[in-house]
Amino acid sequence: MHAHDAASAAAPGSGPIRRVLHPIRGRLMAAAALSGLGSMLSLVPLAAMVRMAQLALAEPADTAGIWALLGPALGSLFGAALLMLAGEVLAHMADNQLSHGLRMAAVQRLGQVPLGWFSSRTSGEVKQVLQDDIATLHSLSAHFYTSVARAGGAIVVAVVYLLAQDWRMALIALLPFPGYVWFLRRALQASGAQMSVFAGHMGRIQSAAVAFVAGMPVIKAFGNSGQGMASYQGAVDAFAQAFRDFVRPLVGAMAHAHGMAAPVTVLGFVLAGGCLLGSLGVLAPLDLLPFVLVAPGICAPVLLLHTLLHDLQGATAAAQRVLTLLDTPVLPQPAPSEQQQPLNNHLCFDQVGYAYGPGQQALAGISFQLQPGTVTAIVGPSGAGKTTIARLLLRFFDPTEGRITLGGADLRAIGSAELYQRIGFVLQDVRLIQASLRDNIALGRPGASQADIEAAARAADVHDCIAALPRGYDAVLGEDAQLSGGERQRISIARAVLMYAPILVLDEATAAADADSEAAIQHALSRFAQGRTVLVIAHRLDTVMQADQILVIDEGRLVEQGRHADLLAKGGRYARLWREGGYAAAQEASPC
Repeated sequence: MHAHDAASAAAPGSGPIRRVLHPIRGRLMAAAALSGLGSMLSLVPLAAMVRMAQLALAEPADTAGIWALLGPALGSLFGAALLMLAGEVLAHMADNQLSHGLRMAAVQRLGQVPLGWFSSRTSGEVKQVLQDDIATLHSLSAHFYTSVARAGGAIVVAVVYLLAQDWRMALIALLPFPGYVWFLRRALQASGAQMSVFAGHMGRIQSAAVAFVAGMPVIKAFGNSGQGMASYQGAVDAFAQAFRDFVRPLVGAMAHAHGMAAPVTVLGFVLAGGCLLGSLGVLAPLDLLPFVLVAPGICAPVLLLHTLLHDLQGATAAAQRVLTLLDTPVLPQPAPSEQQQPLNNHLCFDQVGYAYGPGQQALAGISFQLQPGTVTAIVGPSGAGKTTIARLLLRFFDPTEGRITLGGADLRAIGSAELYQRIGFVLQDVRLIQASLRDNIALGRPGASQADIEAAARAADVHDCIAALPRGYDAVLGEDAQLSGGERQRISIARAVLMYAPILVLDEATAAADADSEAAIQHALSRFAQGRTVLVIAHRLDTVMQADQILVIDEGRLVEQGRHADLLAKGGRYARLWREGGYAAAQEASPC
């Protein structure tokens, strides 16, 4: 199965399980048929044993008849094993192709989705789909259908066989199973009535636990552990009561249900029915033997069916998450014949607007230009839309209004490879991969020489840090390379340096760094930015005083634009931010 076959499973109009398994449905049905036939055939030896026992106990014993049954019984036993083995092999081969296809389709889709999609999701969410959920689907495709077929085949053949022996005795032997279903429905109804309450208390105890752990430093510092534990203790007590309310009716009903489907219960019904029919003279003692041997054996496949159907709920949720990933809208790419080549590195925002959703307007009417070789700073209060502008330029997502052009070409008409050769970026949220530091730096230029990689690391002021590691550039991040936040940021700068893009976007690259790291990062960035077109998102106004132009964003709109001195003289929003940040007082107090 290829990746596009897996992607076709995301076609609308069917349930999650059916959609995911659509590419291998035929093979799963064949595997289930083989397993079901094998399960049916496996009961032939048991029926032969019953008949052989009857012949041995008859007067006189029929030895020839016993030997005549032995061959077909052994043949059926081996045939059943081969059929079930063939079913399992076919199901696992289909599952292997499905898992491979789903993973390839998911990775392909992840390579096509907007980069902004990753900003709102954690790596754990993606890992759950690629690893945990697809592993859950393995149990579904490789085991569920063959197991259901085996259990169902065994039940059908056993019931038919018992009815053929004596329909009255068969009805008596099967009486416990309607009782099992009735008690099981009661258990499900009881648990369903309390499930929402139980889930609510579980959510509250998780929230309380997180809040308690997060507040532990404050609690220990101020010595008020009693008040800190009060909310957590209350959540624990409420959860314990909810758990008792949830379990009490469930345990009783499930105990009755499993009691009805227990082999000893069925055997008791068989013996009682045998005594009753025997006393009426309608059932010979030897005729009871098939029911004693076969009827209790129905219990195991009945209980297995219930377990399998319960596991199907988890598989359905996993399939839905996989399909949600495969259905994620991709970032539109221009056809090769429609791609445009930028004439130069001149950037222009033309009446750009962006909305995250209905009533969630983030930007409106943003227009400005980035002249080649200049530095432009974007400032404004938190949540004003500064980062959204940077991510639109990097095409994490596309504008909902207006357009952004590079060298006269709309960003949407420029291929991703061409775009990211021209625009490099260093973001506040550093993303590195679990690989060697060499591979992390050369991620954008896999063929870069060691000399080029080291030159980029030196430009980012991180070479000495790497050289001090036991394995140097071969050290693997997360294994033998444990880096601080500032060091990780400088690795990302080295990666951007190696790309040597003429346009550089810096989104608060030093916001999470300590003072020493911030100085090193600023030094690296100042060297790296020389001769490039730079767009910097600043959280400190005193770091962008020398910018060629400063854009002031407030509530998604461009409210002021100009150089530092001009904006201060205007006395508008920028001047107010300058005063509120205490920069004026610090500048006056400085001896320089």
